[in-house]
Amino acid sequence: MEKREYPAIHVINTMRGFQSRELPYKITPHRFQLPDGRRYRIRKIRRMTTQKVGQALHYHFVVQTEDERYFHLVLDSASLVWRMVQEVDEALFFHE
Repeated sequence: MEKREYPAIHVINTMRGFQSRELPYKITPHRFQLPDGRRYRIRKIRRMTTQKVGQALHYHFVVQTEDERYFHLVLDSASLVWRMVQEVDEALFFHE
């Protein structure tokens, strides 16, 4: 991931220590802040996938915020840095 293209962001998240219905993912982001100061509270994780990159894993999340916006966030397990890849259009999702 190129740092200039994908800005590092602040994320408040939970790291799950054991199986739990309340925390279905090993890592659960709750809120994030972009470099320009905008803050978002996550309402729902729409998608979560992992990708092996060298010895590390990248955790990819598409999240829905409380104000109905969608963002693709990535956590790099090697550096423990979160990055915002892009804002995603809701039209990319099939309605459930």
